[in-house]
Amino acid sequence: MSNTPSPLTLDSHQLYLEIPQSPQVQEQLYSTAGASMRAWINQLCLKAFLPWFREEIAPTARIYPNTAALPSFWEVVNGTAITFDRFRLVLIPTLAMDGDELRVPQEWVDILEWAADYYVAVYVNLDDGWIKIFGYTTHQILKTKGVYDVQDRTYSLESEDLIQDLNVLWVTRQMDEPEALRAEIAPLPPISKTQAENLLERLGNPDVKFPRLAVPFSLWGALLVNGGWRQRLCDRRQGMSEQWSIPQWLQTGVANIAGQLGWSQREFVAVPAGMRSAEPILGLSRQLVIAGNTYELRIFPKGAPEDHIWRFELRNAVPGSQIPVGFKLRLLNEDLQPFENNEDTAVTTVDLLYLEVILEPGEGLIWETEPTAEDYDQEILQF
Repeated sequence: MSNTPSPLTLDSHQLYLEIPQSPQVQEQLYSTAGASMRAWINQLCLKAFLPWFREEIAPTARIYPNTAALPSFWEVVNGTAITFDRFRLVLIPTLAMDGDELRVPQEWVDILEWAADYYVAVYVNLDDGWIKIFGYTTHQILKTKGVYDVQDRTYSLESEDLIQDLNVLWVTRQMDEPEALRAEIAPLPPISKTQAENLLERLGNPDVKFPRLAVPFSLWGALLVNGGWRQRLCDRRQGMSEQWSIPQWLQTGVANIAGQLGWSQREFVAVPAGMRSAEPILGLSRQLVIAGNTYELRIFPKGAPEDHIWRFELRNAVPGSQIPVGFKLRLLNEDLQPFENNEDTAVTTVDLLYLEVILEPGEGLIWETEPTAEDYDQEILQF
């Protein structure tokens, strides 16, 4: 029995999809009623749209960057991103019945790392339980023909300027190159860790009802570019304590969001230098899919606790298999800056890649791999 929402035939020119009657809605305590409603309609839109889109247009379509990260987007901005093939699409749901325009938050247009190829306008009918796709456009058209509203920082396009038939996307994507769909935009200037901490202190207060409008866009966008800072902003606004403390995960278990991403406690066996016998070490493990194969990222302490040494390892999850040539394991400071000896590269096939670092208590690091792991989103791990 298929779970794909069935199209409704209310209008031959536009697509209607039923919202599943019992959607598994992600429970989250948002900071404002507006954020809670925004998350609700985005979830319903996604539940109706994604199964149909996979069935009819793009079988490989995936939520971007991953399901666990969605609340940190919806806490502050409307829209849900989906990746497929070489492209990215953003769903922009609305409760407005007239459907006379597509209104896209600036974040999805002018942040280079967030920008999409396609933007889909969706009307969500909560009473009757269906959504209507009333058109889509491209980044190029939105930047050249869209009207920018400086008050609410959105780009809008009238409905008559939208491509109404989503099947056209299926046809044109066979010929389109991503470069032709996107207008050229410059990366936002990076901000320092101190600037980020000041912004998080101010905007993490839930009394600031519209944080996206409270500071200049260049600062706001630069904060959101860093997935770890975006998640920390969400945590603070929702009144959560530190969610990303590695020592705490080892003592009391991984945080809920970390568990959703695949992190778990695991006991490893190590042979300390100068010792003959192996001893168990409690660490953390997460499976990653890289270039179609499964690998394991490990983090565990090394030496005496007062040494503050931590070891990161990347291994092939299949016993006896190795890491291919060209793979990299890299660590960055929480403001995405490199440091000395922060990278290990497989110059030949190897059993593992590893890095060892001495960290001050409370110091944060971000890990990444080359090629990039599926569903990757930056995480600031606190030590």
